Amino acid sequence: MIKRCKWANESNPRYLAYHDQEWGIACHDETRLFEMLNLEGAQAGLSWETVLNKRENYSRAFDHWDARKIADYDEKKLASLLADAGIIRNRLKIAATISNARAYLKLCEEVGGLAPYLWSFVNGVPILNSGERIVSTELSDRISKDLKKRGFKFVGTTIIYAYMQAMGLVQDHAADCDWHHKNLQK
Repeated sequence: MIKRCKWANESNPRYLAYHDQEWGIACHDETRLFEMLNLEGAQAGLSWETVLNKRENYSRAFDHWDARKIADYDEKKLASLLADAGIIRNRLKIAATISNARAYLKLCEEVGGLAPYLWSFVNGVPILNSGERIVSTELSDRISKDLKKRGFKFVGTTIIYAYMQAMGLVQDHAADCDWHHKNLQK
């Protein structure tokens, strides 16, 4: 019998696929890192399942997470996004994604992108936890503060900790989850 983290909703195939194929696996792909930073911010105050169910719509609406295109969005594009029922239509969250694209492009110029930036905080090696429920750490506080200084929005410490978990910087699968040690070997 397969053992998963208790949060993995077995009634939703997207949730299971996310748990089994993405969550906690070390990610160095710039597009995916940018996508997930924004999706984690979009989740604020909502369930992750809501965001996962809208993920494909987000990709379409935000030009498949092409930061250069997103950075050039104007008021007309913002208005069309606010009218798009396929995404979470929150003005602040949508505007944050546009701001984040601009901040991301600057980060790319300064340090090469999110991958080198994020992985430098953990010396390239995921932090292994026991799967206990943690919502923020001193490290997520530091990254959050630094991202805010760099102009990123919706990057509070709890959002950043969830992002670190999702991108594999922190390995937080439950101790009895079949993926607890599996992802460290990739």
